[in-house]
Amino acid sequence: MKVRSVILKGLTGIAGLAILLLAVGWLVFVPSAQEPGYEFVKAWGGKGTAPGEFNDPTGLAVAGNELFVADSRNGRIQVFDLDGSFKRSFGQPGDGPGDLGRPMNLTIHDGTLYVPEYFNDRIQVFGLDGTSRRIIGRKGDGRGEFDAPGGVAVALNGDLYVADFYNHRVQQLRPDGSFVRQWGATGDPGSGAGAFIYPTDAALGEGGQLIVADGYADRVQVFGPEGGFSHKWGGPFAMNIFGPFNGWFTTVTSVAIGPEGNVFVADFYNDRVQKFSPDGTFLTAFGETGDGDGQFRHSIAVDVAADGTVFVADFLNNRIQKWKPVD
Repeated sequence: MKVRSVILKGLTGIAGLAILLLAVGWLVFVPSAQEPGYEFVKAWGGKGTAPGEFNDPTGLAVAGNELFVADSRNGRIQVFDLDGSFKRSFGQPGDGPGDLGRPMNLTIHDGTLYVPEYFNDRIQVFGLDGTSRRIIGRKGDGRGEFDAPGGVAVALNGDLYVADFYNHRVQQLRPDGSFVRQWGATGDPGSGAGAFIYPTDAALGEGGQLIVADGYADRVQVFGPEGGFSHKWGGPFAMNIFGPFNGWFTTVTSVAIGPEGNVFVADFYNDRVQKFSPDGTFLTAFGETGDGDGQFRHSIAVDVAADGTVFVADFLNNRIQKWKPVD
């Protein structure tokens, strides 16, 4: 009986220690929300080829009172007002000027639309009226070449920062496509600081910080204006540990900067959008799995209007959702 009592006490102690460690781990690695969330406003779309319908929407960009949507499998860009009314579209599947091969995350800078083309391995630059202006890059792993670019950020001087998906790198290019520098080793995925596993998007934050959606490393990485690594977040130590908890990701597919400098992140397989301060502090999240109002079947892209309204591309539901901050 004494032996059994000792064993039971030992097991109780081990269980108590395990519970304590889990509680400490939760407090350390699962942050609480710091501000109110967002509420669903409306959705539009549906699968198809007609105006206002989509076949795999993959990118968004707000410009003034218009929303541009990358309708990837239909090979076109559709333009709506901010209430979802269709206005116009341009592009068709193909690889010539004005054609599109699976357009991805969109960026608008200085009245110009930048479209990464996953299938055509290039960045195509359009006027907001849909006129093709120039093409940057081609397929390859050399300087200024791409292998399925997923997103692009544009600096005030016109430099491009391109998430080069299969090459596991981010490239900085001049407006004419000439190479400046890169982050990450070409063709060499990694989970250390400054390495990438299939990066999907890029944005420029306040002060010139480069913010990268490190897609399959399940994290966000930030680099300073001079290019040096600054910080990263997403799961324990931001080391490619995925999960559904606050501040964790399961594949990051888009980043956008809100009007106050906060970072909105499309958390693809967790079917939600998360919001962070520029230093990576978790602020809030919204969305859940499903096809009803306020639910996502893979939130793939996000952008934010000047008034704080958030638009989300709901990938498998083939629709766009509009959200607003809770008052």
